[in-house]
Amino acid sequence: MEDKEIIELFFRRSEKAIKETARKYGAYLSRLAYGILYSREDAEECVNDTYMKAWDNIPPACPKYLSAFLGKITRNIALNRYDMIKAAKRGGGQVPLTLDELAECIPDNSDVQRQVESQELTTLLDRFLGKLSPANRNVFMKRYWYFLSIEEIAEETGSSADKVKMRLFRTRKKLKEFLLKNGVEV
Repeated sequence: MEDKEIIELFFRRSEKAIKETARKYGAYLSRLAYGILYSREDAEECVNDTYMKAWDNIPPACPKYLSAFLGKITRNIALNRYDMIKAAKRGGGQVPLTLDELAECIPDNSDVQRQVESQELTTLLDRFLGKLSPANRNVFMKRYWYFLSIEEIAEETGSSADKVKMRLFRTRKKLKEFLLKNGVEV
């Protein structure tokens, strides 16, 4: 079923919308949540919470790209759950490592001024990613959006772990330079 048809089901408040969303995007959303939490049970709960949040938000929202809309919801739910787990001294996964890696080249947004500049940073990141080769963009997104391990990325791309590490290192270095050139303090 096409996204437009699924969204139409949400607008009609048909329970079939959840079934069709699960059929089309369930594996994608599960993998996204699992990459953050490294727990099948927690990932499954996040995906179920995603369906509920989508139900609550469509309508009035009418997402242009349903996969991105659902992915963002899942990612936020999983990151919030990760914070709860971390506070309870449980967990694992790639989240702390990947966030530490990015901390070198992306500024902290803890103060109000940084939050205001967040949209500008998002625009700059989009521009930067648009300039990367498809292979480098793919590796970058697998690491910093999906939180895959170096080994998982190496396996998926048919590269060695060392090559993936070097590609990520060089991309982060380019990102830092790009942000500095565009007036972002890092």
